[in-house]
Amino acid sequence: MMKALVLHQLQTPLTLQERPDLDPPADGVVVGLKAASLNRRDHWITQGMYPGIQLPVVLGSDASGVVIKTGARVGNYWQNRAVIVNPGQQWGDNAAFQADDFHITGMPSDGSFATQMVVPVSQLHEKPLHLDWRQASALPLSGVTAFRALFTQGKAEKGSRVLITGIGGGVASFALQFAVAAGAEAWVTSSSPLKIDQAVALGANAGFNYKDDAWPQRAIEDARQFDLIIDGAGGPGYANLLKVAAPGGTIVSYGATTGAPEKLDLFKVFWKQLRLQGSTMGSPDDFEKMIAFVERHQIVPVIDEVCPLEEGNLALERMQSSLQFGKIVLSMDPGVDATL
Repeated sequence: MMKALVLHQLQTPLTLQERPDLDPPADGVVVGLKAASLNRRDHWITQGMYPGIQLPVVLGSDASGVVIKTGARVGNYWQNRAVIVNPGQQWGDNAAFQADDFHITGMPSDGSFATQMVVPVSQLHEKPLHLDWRQASALPLSGVTAFRALFTQGKAEKGSRVLITGIGGGVASFALQFAVAAGAEAWVTSSSPLKIDQAVALGANAGFNYKDDAWPQRAIEDARQFDLIIDGAGGPGYANLLKVAAPGGTIVSYGATTGAPEKLDLFKVFWKQLRLQGSTMGSPDDFEKMIAFVERHQIVPVIDEVCPLEEGNLALERMQSSLQFGKIVLSMDPGVDATL
């Protein structure tokens, strides 16, 4: 029997259940999961703040594990392979944007907060050898989102001056690591001096407290202005991003955790010839390039905390409080060494 954390009703805790072991469809596999990581998306679904919610559902988009069963059309290659899973399914034929039927593992289909998960074979990728199970599980969703925002949409390169807002979350942490690895100059924002210090330890030039009204001027004095800004917050703070963006610069938005901007100063947009660019998840090509980048630079995801599957509700509470720096991971067998 497998175990799974199931969401039965909105705004209620997940329930740990035993279920019959899974069988794969003809073009899929069953992965015996070693670890799964949390994303903001999981919390939003529990609160009803996500479109098309279908219940009951096993949440979780990110996973690492071993293929334990293969479907009739899959063949033997993946059997017993150590894998990670691309959570973005059915991107479509256009690399510029996702298709109408694009969806993410963990709703509506059951996800990774379980000891087993059914995965289409097209979503499998071999686990990077330099990462343990927990680190590997932290990579997929946040990693591909950061990679697309930074490189595919943002065109970051060596020497680019990059500002990453809200450091501490998974996407922002990866964006910082990727920017530093690419030779860009990176700065961050946070309301936490501790998180700014942690970012500097990862290679950031400096950070700014966004609760300080004077931070835009200090940022301009420190960095001149930024060629690229990676933002997942939106909200009232977006106006300051227009101030600190360099003429001809780009602001890439991958989320809006604080809502829509109160107003948009179009004068700054057209006079500074800014590019406002949206970004969501990543194409299969983005995902493959992200993994190759991580392997080439031997990047190790930042793990904030590891909890057993049974403590999934406590892990969600920690993520909701925004106390973490990096990813929160669920371990399916915390008694087993992470490197196995």
